[in-house]
Amino acid sequence: MPKTIAPKKVPMPKQEPFERIRNFDEVALGFTPELARREAERCLACKKPYCVEGCPVGIDIPRFIKHIAEGDFKAGIKTIKERNALPAVCGRVCPQEEQCEKHCVLGKKHEPVAIGRLERFLADWEAASGSIEKPDIAPSNDRKVAVVGSGPAGITVASDLAVLGYAVTMYEALHEAGGVLTYGIPEFRLPKSIVRREVEYVRSLGVKLHLDYIVGKTRTVDRLLKDFDAVFIGAGAGLPWFLEIPGENLNGVYSANEYLTRCNLMKGFRFPACDTPLKRARRVAVFGGGNVAMDAARTALRLGADESHIVYRRSRKELPARLEEVENAEEEGVIFDYLTLPLRLIGDEQGWLVGIECQRMELGEPDASGRRRPVPVKGSEFVMEADASICAIGNSPNPLIPMTTPGLTIGKKGNIEADEETGRTSRENIWAGGDVVTGAATVISAMGAGRKAAKSIHERLSGSKKP
Repeated sequence: MPKTIAPKKVPMPKQEPFERIRNFDEVALGFTPELARREAERCLACKKPYCVEGCPVGIDIPRFIKHIAEGDFKAGIKTIKERNALPAVCGRVCPQEEQCEKHCVLGKKHEPVAIGRLERFLADWEAASGSIEKPDIAPSNDRKVAVVGSGPAGITVASDLAVLGYAVTMYEALHEAGGVLTYGIPEFRLPKSIVRREVEYVRSLGVKLHLDYIVGKTRTVDRLLKDFDAVFIGAGAGLPWFLEIPGENLNGVYSANEYLTRCNLMKGFRFPACDTPLKRARRVAVFGGGNVAMDAARTALRLGADESHIVYRRSRKELPARLEEVENAEEEGVIFDYLTLPLRLIGDEQGWLVGIECQRMELGEPDASGRRRPVPVKGSEFVMEADASICAIGNSPNPLIPMTTPGLTIGKKGNIEADEETGRTSRENIWAGGDVVTGAATVISAMGAGRKAAKSIHERLSGSKKP
């Protein structure tokens, strides 16, 4: 007799909204072994697993879920780590609903299997067990690779090549490793202890790490090439975009990069125990509708704001943020001002932000992104009170490395141009991947780019594939 499949995912336990807006502890609490096995039993074990096709790093998803259902958690995490060096991170912040879960066959009639939650469960189970398994590492091949940046792309390249016997050195500009995982994603969504744990795992494979090392200033890429056989650039996209409207030089006006870096990397939420202050704002307006905007708006509430607004020029339907993050923000009391466009920022005599002139919008025909284009409503201007604004509309790569690396082909938005399948750039023995190539994207897509680049570097340096 065929088994009965539960139509809905097993709910993820999490803090209640009234509790979590008063702390920076992780919101989602994770599955217990019993909940994980219940969810794993929903998997159909398809003969053609489309979910794997939706995973940028190609994890054998049905196999690791089968191990969970059987209670063999050790085999489950081993399966994941064959393809993914950051399972605890990906299980928390990757948009599975747009990747692996989007292709889940069960999702055609019911809710798809909660693949991300199961991945997180296995990573957390392994950490709690105190026994972290490492793959077999090949003997040294006497080849050296430099990795610029210790974010998702850099960590993936470093771990893949270290296992293949390369001497890998990572260079990180900030004083903590992890890239956007450390400075960009809030503690309540991705605890920094988990990022440090994953970084230490990569170091345990033999990867060397240099912090406070700004490639392009401390040392150029060309200088690195004198000591290394190859260089991978995974420096991320840390240059914020602004709306370019009047008043953006007022006090109380932040980019999301600055606001979240002050809070996450510099521990501003612990001031004065930590040195970096973040002024408590009473009424905060966040411009944008992506995950970064949700992070900033939810952070503002935890820092004591009376009101935190998302100001977005389209409707809820067009929000690019993950549905889970939007729902969490709504539960916590974030106010969504849809179909609203900021026109100018208004300051007082001392140069502090006091208000935002906005205009109502309506949706017209779809644009190139497939979303309906916002059109201004004539005569609908109004002023919103605010003493802090945070711009979260996107980022570009920092121009430092392109400016100091002659011959590197650069795109219109300052991104390094690299082959999509190999990561090879216009310069011999220089590869690039992640946000520095694509602009701000997902953690798992950066890891996928890192995996392709590592394969290409290995083929080039080992001679297994001709240039």
